[in-house]
Parts: sequence; C-alpha cells; structure tokens
Amino acid sequence: MSYPWGDERRYNSYAGYFRRHFGRRMQKLSVDAGFTCPNRDGKLATGGCTFCNNGAFTPSYCSRGLSITRQIEEGIAFHRWRYREAQRYLVYFQSFSNTYAPLEVLRARYEEALAHPEVDGLVIGTRPDCVDAEKLDYLASLARKKYIAVEYGIESVYDRTLQAVNRGHDFATAAQAVQMTAERGLRCGAHFILGLPGEDEEDMLAAVEQINQLPLDTVKFHQLQIFRDTPMAAEYDQAPERFRFWTVEEYLDLMVEIFRRLRPDVVVERFASEAPPRYHYGPNWGLIRNEQLWSKLEKRLEERATFQGELFRP
Repeated sequence: MSYPWGDERRYNSYAGYFRRHFGRRMQKLSVDAGFTCPNRDGKLATGGCTFCNNGAFTPSYCSRGLSITRQIEEGIAFHRWRYREAQRYLVYFQSFSNTYAPLEVLRARYEEALAHPEVDGLVIGTRPDCVDAEKLDYLASLARKKYIAVEYGIESVYDRTLQAVNRGHDFATAAQAVQMTAERGLRCGAHFILGLPGEDEEDMLAAVEQINQLPLDTVKFHQLQIFRDTPMAAEYDQAPERFRFWTVEEYLDLMVEIFRRLRPDVVVERFASEAPPRYHYGPNWGLIRNEQLWSKLEKRLEERATFQGELFRP
C-alpha cells in the first residue's frame, strides 16, 4: 500500500522527504556558530530554559572554537566514516538560537557555510522570538538558490508550561513566527517536548490539533529527558511526583496515537531523542538508539494496522 506521501512507510518520513526533494540521501551536519539565547544573556532572563543543557545534544565534532568551515570539514569526515552513503550535506545551525544576532553577523556565518562545495543548504534552529521580517526576507532570498529551512523550538502549545520552563515566549509568538516563515515560502519545522511537568497524555493528544493548524513542513517530538546541571534537575529532586516518565513501550503507544492524529503532509523528522549517558539525571531508557526506536514504532504501527493521519480531518 502506498500512503499519501508516496511510499509504503506508515508515516511521512524525513528520509522520504529528502529523496522526493533532492533525489538522494542527504545528511545534516551540525555546527556551533557561537550564538547564545535571550533568556541566557539577560535580555529576557538568565539561566536558559529549565530543561536545557546544550551539550547533551551537540555532536562531538562541533566546537565553537573552530571556524564554520573547519567544523563542516570535520563533520564531513565524521559522517563519511559513520554513514558510508553520505555525499551531500545540509548544515544544521543547531546550538542555541541561530538567528539571535544582527543581520550582518548572520549573513557572514550562513554564507560561509553555503560556500562549501558539498553543502546544498541550511537548517537553522532558533527561537520564535528571535526572528523578524528583515531576517526572514534575507533567508527567503537565500532560498531562491539553496535549500533553507527554519526550525523553531516551540516545546509546548500551552502557555502555562512555557512559563513554567522559563521559555520566555508564549505560543502565540511561536504561531506568528511560523506563519511569517511560511508566508515567505521558507520551509518551516518545529520541535516539541512530550512530558513537560503539568502535561498529561490527554494534553499531548489535544496539542496535536493545534500543531496541525500551523503551516509546518516538518516536526520533531522528543520525550522529556532530565539533564544534569539544569534547573529542572533541581525541580525533580524537590518534587519527583510532578514528572511523568514512560517506559519505551508506553511511549510507543502514545506516539501511535499522536501519529494517527497528525496531519499527513507534515514530515516527522524525529519522535524521540538520545543523549550521552553522562548527561542523564533521573529515569531514562539507557543506551537504546534512535534507529531501534524507529524500528519498534514502525512495527507497532503495522501491528495496529494504522498510519499517520488516519484520524486527521481537515
């Protein structure tokens, strides 16, 4: 059976999306461009989001002490060793908020990455409150020649949760940023954390309806992980009963229900995350890899005879 996205997978996969767009496998290559965030540097707050330890998801080959070109070269060497099929790359500006700088600074760093002969585009991770019309217009000009995607950390659709985790913006700000991005023809993605304190499974399933209303091309879902040296780790010590942790099997059941409700044209880049064990604090899944989780999820969708968008109604 072929699904609306054009292949036999029961969800709209990131790999399939790239094959449709580029006609080949693409590899994202992370760089640390030396940015910070407005809720770290004092503009909005200090200390960052309560859940954030940036080192937990920054690849080992990234170093803000190196030039972007050097990081790209080292990342290519790493991925060619790990993924023999990697030939063309998208540079992922991943660490912190990668539009949080004057436009002339952004222009220099983005165009340095695009100048590399093996790079076909950029994926720019940032906050919804760190973009404006001028920056998005510039990105739209780049997108006339290269693949450009903006990926927003939204984390939750509930303002009470965003306030509790020191996010520094509300959901309306996120919705507006996504709308401004899509209006310019830029590809747009969003990141959500499942299991933030105060949200239960009913909240998470209800959130899918609001996610479906956003003009998103891609989405990432991650289970909550508590990392060392974060305010959330201290919160967990004080009130562990406020936190909901799933077993792998329970989480797979939740994700099946989320997929069933998710708009079928939205590409699912990730549904879980992994981090080096040295960062973990509190319950976690150990050393299970994302590839194993994807395999389990595909099997679960097949066992349930269901697929992404089964319950979606426009």
